Amino acid sequence: MKLQQLRYIWEVAHHDLNVSATATELFTSQPGISKQIRLLEEELGIDIFARNGKRLTRITPAGEIILDKVGEILREVASIRHIADEYRNESRGTLSIATTHTQARYALPAILPGLRQAYPEVSLHMRQGTTEQIGEWASSGEVDFAIAPEVMDRYPDLIMMPCYRWNRCVVVPKSHELARRESLGFEDLKRYPIVTYDAGFWERLPVAGESDTEQPENVFDIALSAVDTDVIKTYVRLGFGVGIIAGMAYDPDEDVELTAIDAGNLFKASTTFIGCRKGTFMRQFMIDFVGAFAPHLTPDLIERAFVAPNPAARAAVFDGIELPER
Repeated sequence: MKLQQLRYIWEVAHHDLNVSATATELFTSQPGISKQIRLLEEELGIDIFARNGKRLTRITPAGEIILDKVGEILREVASIRHIADEYRNESRGTLSIATTHTQARYALPAILPGLRQAYPEVSLHMRQGTTEQIGEWASSGEVDFAIAPEVMDRYPDLIMMPCYRWNRCVVVPKSHELARRESLGFEDLKRYPIVTYDAGFWERLPVAGESDTEQPENVFDIALSAVDTDVIKTYVRLGFGVGIIAGMAYDPDEDVELTAIDAGNLFKASTTFIGCRKGTFMRQFMIDFVGAFAPHLTPDLIERAFVAPNPAARAAVFDGIELPER
């Protein structure tokens, strides 16, 4: 069994069983990949892929289990390479981040220039997506860090650490009748179509004073949802409805056509977390990145979170820490 063979079956499985596309991606030949997969299957005595002639049609049940283990092995290999990189050159490498549009647009610009200045040879990669996509990317090891709200509890392989608390505001055109209001009640929002974040976010939106069993989509008329805050504000300007966005995403200098009304009395505050997979080797620039994004996350606190044996123990690490608000 060779590491190259494991890499081949992993990549084929993640290229829709297309050996030709995998070969192109890996700069090798299709027959070479097929031969190595066959040799591995012969060594193991089982089929990892089912076939119709020469074409791969599906992953076998045994193949699914093997691929789960292969994923763990390849992530460990990547971690070993990170360790080697750290000792060979502490200031060079890559930093990949998966996050929401709001974080990418309104939170990260404050810290990434400083990180870039401190580590000019570190290449930054950013992926934007829904909270579900962010969790999948980080859990599978496709990115180093996930930055997202607290709806990441479905990914037990991730160690998530609290960064700051935030709440929402309502945005309307300056000509809107609500623009003259200093505060809003829950009934006010029920009177208008709502433009807000995507359904994955919306399903978990905590509404102050409402029953936990009553879903927000049952009490609001959602005219449009999107993952991009700037898209939401665009359609609010076009008259699609009243916008509900993160308070940090309203910029009075840029959003001159809109009025923002604080909605902290209507919605429970949320917490943004940063985290990565268990076992991740934290290079110095990664530790500095976390500290820049959330200054209370010191190297000692990060280490304690990583060695905590379970989620309850990890949560206890952060007991008593007062999170900043944005």
